[in-house]
Amino acid sequence: MTADCLIDTNVLVYAVDASPTYTSRKQIAMALIESTDFGLSAPVLQEFYVTVTRKLRTPLSPEKAMEFLDRFHAFPLVATDFGLVTEGIRNSVKFQVSYWDGAIIAAAERLKAKTLYSEDLSHGQRYGSVKIVNPFFAVSRS
Repeated sequence: MTADCLIDTNVLVYAVDASPTYTSRKQIAMALIESTDFGLSAPVLQEFYVTVTRKLRTPLSPEKAMEFLDRFHAFPLVATDFGLVTEGIRNSVKFQVSYWDGAIIAAAERLKAKTLYSEDLSHGQRYGSVKIVNPFFAVSRS
C-alpha cells in the first residue's frame, strides 16, 4: 500500500465547507483531491466526520458526510493499530508535535508518501522522510 502523499483532515474539511469565507481554500482542496494520488489514515477520517457534522457553521448531516467519505473507499487507508499508535508517540516526542500530528506523520511514512498536505504543521518542514506542504500557504499569507 503506497501513495504519493497523505491528505490531512483540514484539506477534506475545506472541500465540503460551504462557508463563503473559505471559497478559495475549497477550490484548492477540491483541485488537490481531484488531481493527486493520495492516501488517508483512519484518524483523518474520524476527525473529518466529527468536524463536518459538529463544528462547521453549516454542519453536514451524517448521511452527507458519509457520501463524501464513500468517494475515498478505493484509496489507500492506514488503519489505526498498535504500531501506528506507538510510532505516533515516538514522532510526537522526536519532533515535538502533538500525538495526533505524530500519528499522521507515521501514517504518511507507512504509505511511503513523501508529502503530507496539511495546514497544521510548518510549511516546508521535514519530519523524517515526509515533507509538509500547506496547500493554502499562499492564500493564508494574502
